[in-house]
Amino acid sequence: MFDSDAAEASEPEDDPRPRPAVLIGGAAAIGLISALSLPWPVAIASTVLGTLMVAGADIDARTFLLPDLITWSAVACGIAAAALLDAANPLLGAGEAVVRAGCVAALLALFRAGYAWIRRNEGLGFGDIKLAAAIGAWLPVETIPLCFGLATSSALLVVIFAHLNGQPVTRTTRIPFGAFLCPALWIVFYMDSATR
Repeated sequence: MFDSDAAEASEPEDDPRPRPAVLIGGAAAIGLISALSLPWPVAIASTVLGTLMVAGADIDARTFLLPDLITWSAVACGIAAAALLDAANPLLGAGEAVVRAGCVAALLALFRAGYAWIRRNEGLGFGDIKLAAAIGAWLPVETIPLCFGLATSSALLVVIFAHLNGQPVTRTTRIPFGAFLCPALWIVFYMDSATR
């Protein structure tokens, strides 16, 4: 994420694909954790979400990009999971997921626009906005702030540790926020599912 060589750190990798070892290892670990602790339908949803989030975090950490294939797949799978996991009223579950997805993405888009207007610099990419839609699709309203809090706190800790290790950190240092949002989304979904 941060590299001691400033010139190298400013040049992200070009490969927009997840590394196979990271994807397979992450998916296997998430699948095992989910299968051992969640009911089967929820475990399958957790594994699908976790696999997408491992891929998204890996790619964003290296390239500063969240591919549409991952973000839109996460949104679509979140809406489908909402319908499939709400046996009493699947249409209502899917509809609520769509509304949450739109609202969370709109709020982050407003934040992005406000930051760009004030700072005259892009702070968040559109991939983060699409990932926010996925957060809305997968999480109940009451857990969405926890997801963003976990992601921003983790990013802040990484920046602090990078600074303490002597790496240059300025107000223009790029941070792959999706690399923090992706795991936060899966963790919050998993914890919420495990405690229901």
